[in-house]
Amino acid sequence: MRFWFVAALALSVGDAHAALPDFFEIETGWMSGMVVGSDDTTRAYLGIPYAEPPIGTLRWRPPQPPVSWNALYEAIEYGPACPQLPRAEGSFYGSLNEELDEDCLYLNVWSAAAGPEEKRAVMVWIHGGAFTRGSGARPFYDGAALARKGVVVVTLNYRLGVFGFLAHPALNAESEHGASGHYALLDQIAALQWVQRNIGRFGGDPDNVTIFGESAGSMAVSALVATPRARGLFHRAIGESGALLDRMSTLADASAAGEELMENAEAQDLDSMRALSTERLLEIASDNSVVFPHIDGWLLTEPIRDTLAAGRHADVPILVGSNADEGTALVSDQVPDSWDVFVADIEKRYGERAEKFFDLYSADADGGARGAFMSSTRDSFFTCQMRRWADASTKAYLYYFTRVPPHEESARYGAFHGAEIPYAFDNLDARVFAAAFEWEAPDRELAEKISGYWVNFAKTGDPNGDALPHWPAYDAEAGAYLELGDSVRAGTHLRRAACDFFDRSDGS
Repeated sequence: MRFWFVAALALSVGDAHAALPDFFEIETGWMSGMVVGSDDTTRAYLGIPYAEPPIGTLRWRPPQPPVSWNALYEAIEYGPACPQLPRAEGSFYGSLNEELDEDCLYLNVWSAAAGPEEKRAVMVWIHGGAFTRGSGARPFYDGAALARKGVVVVTLNYRLGVFGFLAHPALNAESEHGASGHYALLDQIAALQWVQRNIGRFGGDPDNVTIFGESAGSMAVSALVATPRARGLFHRAIGESGALLDRMSTLADASAAGEELMENAEAQDLDSMRALSTERLLEIASDNSVVFPHIDGWLLTEPIRDTLAAGRHADVPILVGSNADEGTALVSDQVPDSWDVFVADIEKRYGERAEKFFDLYSADADGGARGAFMSSTRDSFFTCQMRRWADASTKAYLYYFTRVPPHEESARYGAFHGAEIPYAFDNLDARVFAAAFEWEAPDRELAEKISGYWVNFAKTGDPNGDALPHWPAYDAEAGAYLELGDSVRAGTHLRRAACDFFDRSDGS
């Protein structure tokens, strides 16, 4: 049961411990959470609605304000995850194992504040999953450990796939802005607006909010930094392995994909599309047919790389980086069949610049087609994108994660895409992906350091602090970065030759 009618709210508004009250009121009504851990001061508030359910006539519309309740809302269970297709059987990243429902716009809060007057820094997590999968409720996103370090943590769900990104001429005509297809980003903005209005009740400071995310979540962070529609809703940004700095499709492209999808659905108009079942839409829409941010003329008015280059983005401190083996778990099914096939693909893509590419990635140095493919994928899509983002920022910190998490297939996967997440959340003991990890003392030490850097950055805009190796700020001339691995040490000009190549190749 989510709701309890309360006859005795006034009888229990706190306890002897320095913690938030048992019950308190936010904009939509009275609520309670639950104590987590053994310290009796850290509380979790799960499954809080931040918008009206986007169902029925609200499917493919901007999120609407949440509905108030009259009873006590017990925020002790995660809300449903947004509809999505399951991963392939045996996927390294595992299955979601959560209830799915279009009524999915919920967020979760963790706080160890003693009261609303504390005004702790706030960290808002945007999950990854290629904009088609995931939720804010995965075990390794649990915010309790970070909350105990002195911040208030928020995780959230947002619409995915066809529900989050469908564009169509009829939707453009319906919109007061003449644009469609960014419902996922609008959900994230609505959650940030909720934070501004309510986080003070949890001991958080609405004037000190850091957004952070990984993979597609990090791409979303880059979009939120770029769009004027999110201006003032956050004050720092952390991006882990993802930025939307390549070429972007247009509203016309996205709308054409939407027209094709409607045709495949045999739907005559928006009313009939909105009447289709969730399951039918998931069946019709392939994972990547309509699931990416695009230039819509309102939320994103130009390619994000142009926004950054011209300084038209939110001028906030950023902390960004990538992992040493981004491709191993992510694109292993896309490895070319042979070196000759790989060479032909590169020559087609880069033309006369292919010779320079093979100066950087060779069969001997990288271990054949697989090694060269993985190394170039890491550099072009991740490491160099994050450097480019740092180059465009007034204040930036750049990292490179190299620790290989210990498990039975460590040699195959290395420091894989997403490997840093449980370290950043200091959640090594949570269920992580599908592998059985056998954490060692160096992993726990590294988790303490990385989570410490992230929390310090959220609090002050500078990751440095007592007992942490110094992390020099990044600038294009010095190229400083911090390696986060078996050693935590500063370096300069990470993958410089490769990144210079991909920058000149327009990031392709």
